[in-house]
Amino acid sequence: MKNLRDVPSPGPEAYDRARAALRTAMEEPVATVVRPKRWFSWPKAGVAAAGAAAVAAAVVVGTTGGSVPAGPSGPAPQAVEAPLVKLASAVKAAGTQPGDASLIINTKFGRDDKPDLNYTLYTDKGRQFTGDSAKSLVDAVAKGDAEPATPYDGKVMAAARLAANGDVDEARIAMITASGNPLGVGLSPAEAEKAWAAAQAETAEMFRKMGKPFPGPKPRPTGKDLENLINNHLWSNTEHALFANAADAEVRAGVLKLYATIPDMVVGKTTVDGQPALTLTPPPAILGGGTDVLTINAGNGLPIREEITSAESSKRYVVNYKSSRVTLADVAAGKI
Repeated sequence: MKNLRDVPSPGPEAYDRARAALRTAMEEPVATVVRPKRWFSWPKAGVAAAGAAAVAAAVVVGTTGGSVPAGPSGPAPQAVEAPLVKLASAVKAAGTQPGDASLIINTKFGRDDKPDLNYTLYTDKGRQFTGDSAKSLVDAVAKGDAEPATPYDGKVMAAARLAANGDVDEARIAMITASGNPLGVGLSPAEAEKAWAAAQAETAEMFRKMGKPFPGPKPRPTGKDLENLINNHLWSNTEHALFANAADAEVRAGVLKLYATIPDMVVGKTTVDGQPALTLTPPPAILGGGTDVLTINAGNGLPIREEITSAESSKRYVVNYKSSRVTLADVAAGKI
């Protein structure tokens, strides 16, 4: 994908096809966690060059698609309220530092332990710039080469802000339905079944357009399977907001409050470079049996490190994060 940065971006139909494939995979009772876009660095890529498989991969990593199952209908549980909600209050009270954008630099270490450096700049107006080096980010900002804002980004940011400023229950629903509501969150049983059937029909139509056989409709998840899907997408979508806009105190405070609603979340204490930190570990059941440990600064909630281990292959990935407030003018001038 990194060799395709000059190819035009995929069109809506390509994303629709990718989402169709994604929905089929995610409709299984237990879903593997969907990685947020900011964890990997996906440059612009064209369908003609990359193919539908590459676009599907980008959508899986990036957004969770147009109608991915996600969403609770009841009030948010308060599983680990004390440490995270207390920190959220302190973060919001401190306010956002001066600037007009949030910069997050992540360094990913894969199986070969080679560092992969990625820059994401998310502006207060909802524009996004990315680069794989300080120079490429500076060049993108100087040229005004922003990636188009997506409704998904806007929704996860709005949900985080809602959690920071008011109704956490409503914000929780908004966050995990940011990419659609095929499970019928907040609907009557009949309406929920109708929403699920509509999503299945849409998936079948997309398979037909691709000339591929549709595996057949699946029953709407229930019980523990439904809970796991709900919390999988709450964790993933909330991380997406954090990794894109961590330096915005309001977004960060809302993220912390939403993390506090995940049942069986384990919040631990540690130190990083001599500074107190917290570790957030969601239950493996919502990650398809894998593990994901997020380390944040105990004083300001900024992300420091994430360690992910795949359930299927036991592959381990580590990502280090640095977040700060900046101005577009400074970045365009090479001041990072």
